[in-house]
Amino acid sequence: MIKLAAFRAELVPALDNLLALKLQHDVKQPTLQAAMTYSVMAGGKRLRPMLLLAVLQTFQADLIPQSLPAAAAIELIHTYSLIHDDLPAMDNDDLRRGQATSHKKFGEAMAILAGDGLQPLAFQWLSDCQLADPLKVKLVHLLAVGAGPLNMVAGQAADIQGEQQTLTLTELKALHQRKTGALIQASLLMGATICQLNTQRTAALSDYATHLGLAFQIKDDILDVTSTAAELGKPVHQDQSANKNTYPGLLGLAGAQDALQTELTAARQALDPLVASTDISLLAEFLTELAN
Repeated sequence: MIKLAAFRAELVPALDNLLALKLQHDVKQPTLQAAMTYSVMAGGKRLRPMLLLAVLQTFQADLIPQSLPAAAAIELIHTYSLIHDDLPAMDNDDLRRGQATSHKKFGEAMAILAGDGLQPLAFQWLSDCQLADPLKVKLVHLLAVGAGPLNMVAGQAADIQGEQQTLTLTELKALHQRKTGALIQASLLMGATICQLNTQRTAALSDYATHLGLAFQIKDDILDVTSTAAELGKPVHQDQSANKNTYPGLLGLAGAQDALQTELTAARQALDPLVASTDISLLAEFLTELAN
């Protein structure tokens, strides 16, 4: 049984090294390379790629080395979305992960191009990775659907439009299942695909992902209210000033904390079908971390 802290300590440096080397190799224009690398290597817990790798660790750990490029591809997509979300036309944020956002560092045009470059590069890395071609096709499809206009991009569009109205709890959940949850779900399902898990195990991971994604967003909303910019590495109280729909705004802080616990409990229960044959402690520890 491996602990999440030890898992991260081993694999985040390996992932970061791969990201840095491949960006240097595959991006030749100096300013564009600097802008893309700046945001990708800004730090963070690498939640989404770690979820993919955690599935592999749980079910078939020997596949981790050859799957690192697939995990890296997810981080490229996530970083592109952050760069674009931070732009003046979107959330207009000046700080991300404790440092200046891409458009503040490199200018708005280069930031847009950095995001534009990261998105197709993710699919280049997926198609180049050392996995069987039928698996690569499935991985490309999962990532494209999770990040595309059916899910992540649609969620961002709904978030922008929602600033002009008050959403119901059902509408808010649907928004965040796309904006935040879909890429988290894609990460877990990509891991299930690499391991070629059966339908029951894949369905359990999909259910887990649904509740984990909502829990992650609720926790993020709570931290925007309760934390400082120094603690988060980005501005706080931004959601309220931008008239965004949030869980604390809709339910109150205590109600949002209750909603977080509900989603964490549901996510843990979603893993129950796996317990008889699988050590799910690593996946469960992601939930423990969110609860604290």
